[in-house]
Amino acid sequence: MEKEKIFSTNWLGRTLTFKTGKLALQASAAVIVQYGDTVVLATVVESKEEKDASWFPLMVDFEERLYAGGIIKGSQWIKREGRPTDEAILAGRMIDRSIRPLFDDSSRREVQVVVTILATDKENDHDIVALIGASAALSISGVKWNGPIAGIRIGRINGQLIYNPTINEKKESDLDLVVAGNTETIIQIEAGANEVKEEDMYQAIVSAKEKMAPVIDLINKLKKEVPTTKREEKENILKTSEEKELEEKRKQGIEVAKKWLKENVNKILFDKTFYLKQERKAAVSEIKEQLKKYLVNQKINPTLIQDIINKTIDEAVDSEITKELIENKRRVDGRGITDIRALSADINVLPRVHGSGLFSRGETQIMSVVTLAGPGLAQSLEGLGGSGEKRYMHHYNFASFSVGETGFMRGPGRREIGHGALAEKALAPVLPSKEDFPYTIRVVSETLGSNGSSSMGATCGSTLALMQAGVPIKKAVAGVAVGLASYNDMSAWQVITDIQDLEDGKGGMDFKITGTSDGITAIQLDTKTLGLNNEIIKEALKQGYEGRIKILEAIKTTIPEPNKELSPYAPRITSFYIDPEKIREVIGPGGKIINAIIGDSEITIDIEDDGLVMVCGADQEITKEAVKKIKDITRELQAGEKFKGKVVRLMDFGAFIEILPGRDGMVHVSKMAPYRVGRPGDLLNIGDEVCVKIEEIDEQGRTNLSMVGIVENEELWKNQKGKQEGGGFGGGFRGNDRGGGRGNFRDRRPNSNFKPQNPRPNNLKK
Repeated sequence: MEKEKIFSTNWLGRTLTFKTGKLALQASAAVIVQYGDTVVLATVVESKEEKDASWFPLMVDFEERLYAGGIIKGSQWIKREGRPTDEAILAGRMIDRSIRPLFDDSSRREVQVVVTILATDKENDHDIVALIGASAALSISGVKWNGPIAGIRIGRINGQLIYNPTINEKKESDLDLVVAGNTETIIQIEAGANEVKEEDMYQAIVSAKEKMAPVIDLINKLKKEVPTTKREEKENILKTSEEKELEEKRKQGIEVAKKWLKENVNKILFDKTFYLKQERKAAVSEIKEQLKKYLVNQKINPTLIQDIINKTIDEAVDSEITKELIENKRRVDGRGITDIRALSADINVLPRVHGSGLFSRGETQIMSVVTLAGPGLAQSLEGLGGSGEKRYMHHYNFASFSVGETGFMRGPGRREIGHGALAEKALAPVLPSKEDFPYTIRVVSETLGSNGSSSMGATCGSTLALMQAGVPIKKAVAGVAVGLASYNDMSAWQVITDIQDLEDGKGGMDFKITGTSDGITAIQLDTKTLGLNNEIIKEALKQGYEGRIKILEAIKTTIPEPNKELSPYAPRITSFYIDPEKIREVIGPGGKIINAIIGDSEITIDIEDDGLVMVCGADQEITKEAVKKIKDITRELQAGEKFKGKVVRLMDFGAFIEILPGRDGMVHVSKMAPYRVGRPGDLLNIGDEVCVKIEEIDEQGRTNLSMVGIVENEELWKNQKGKQEGGGFGGGFRGNDRGGGRGNFRDRRPNSNFKPQNPRPNNLKK
């Protein structure tokens, strides 16, 4: 076994260390990366055989281990890691988008990159460390990869940029920007921001290149001193003369096809305007059919024709579209370089739901639906990022019918989770605070038609639905995707606004930008180039802003501001404060009292530690009744107050009367009537309703009641008196009823320090 090799550098005030040669030695490459006390294992494996596929087979897996954060899963039944969390999926997608453009996409060997989080110090983000680890492992793996790259997170506090902010610093930051690239170009961007200006965002992005230099240097040192895994090339098997002849004919056929395509693709694609996706697909199909006929006429071997078409058609179409965009500023659908497709916005498209919006941009169509609920239905979070709650969720669905295809319906995949998270991030900065709007908010975006950035359509649809639902968002948010046409050597390029289908080809990019009229709220960039220079980024941000303003105008024409009232079908929340010391009285032993208040209704009750009570329900009468009961339980009782209560318990010395939910007092037998009552049972039965007044609340907090002097009890006394005079029952007054009874009551009454073992049920948030 070779000796472990260690490489370290000081990066932004913390030590970054690479270790290799000790662990996971059967992988093509394995590197341990440590930054602070956050540790990640990055491995790369490349298969030895070519896969029969029309794309480069890359897999990136981001594996969280709960032990890395000293966590045992909270579920009673499942303790091991299960399905990847959304955060793990998003981190894996971020790494994938960063490294994919640098592979030789003509290769068909499967490459799998696995990053496993081994330890986290809750200070240094493991996703950045994982990205660096993937780059380091690829650099020594022998895989054809045009790296290295690095990644960095940038925050901003009080206008000052902070590089690789700690977890606590991130909470204070109005920017969360992740950039991947090298010292020359930018390959990937992921950002969430609180309305950051375009110029400020640009400065933050381009500053990343200089800050990533120490990481690039360390990877290059690793690459220089660690022997690169030798890539096993497939042996050349001697071909027969027939195979050699067939291969030569294939090459000749490809040259014939390329020549024909160069002369004819432009005429077919640009001699008329194709406004619809199906028309453009039909035009490409027409190119294929004409090429096929031409190859037949040229006596090309019939067994080779389909393979020749597959190898030439996409490249030719991409090349011609790129050429026209750069040299003539022409688009297949006839739009100008910065034109946005036809926009349509509508609200209130579904009955009974709490809010709905329909947004269309060209053939991309998204319907977003809002559901509101009480704070108790917030999503519980548990993972390496810590535990907590999430009160705003956006879920994105993408059905195969949205692109006119058939397909299996198997729930959300990585793409759906990524698109949903981007639109969620876009709206988060404009949502009202929990104090102003304590609802749990769920938005679901249904992709009804997809042709170019449905995630940006989901952002716009979410804005429409939230405003129609009456959620008081601060400003409308819109999003647009900005693309790129470029030559391989980047000698010429053209940024284009609102890309669709054929415009997202080789040499392109998908630069998604969301925001308000005042600034950016989210960015997601991936590219099919070897990286973007500063000029491209600046122009993309400029065109993104201009496009966003146009879309915002369409949204504001439909609904200029959030509705003042919630939907009549949405629940209402009544909030008020109680004395925190009385929370346990509302909960009751084992949740008995609060569950009785809820009963069979659909209301929810949430109580915070500071005494904030939030009662949520669609039926306002039931909600009001629940609020009244809670206030009755917690309010201060005063001597002289009168109540109509129910007899809940009889003792020898008196009766216990429930005067408010969960609160009862005792009326002594001597205070039951204006005459002597022998035993409480002679006058009262459990379940009887009687009127009482508070005589006193003693030093121990006990409520002493009296029935005497209340006219509502006269009928009861009259009936009991008649029975007694008629000899209906007897029994004299017991001597121990007064003294002994009171002493017995004190023994049974819990003292002021009593705390139930289970003050609230497991499913009740306090």
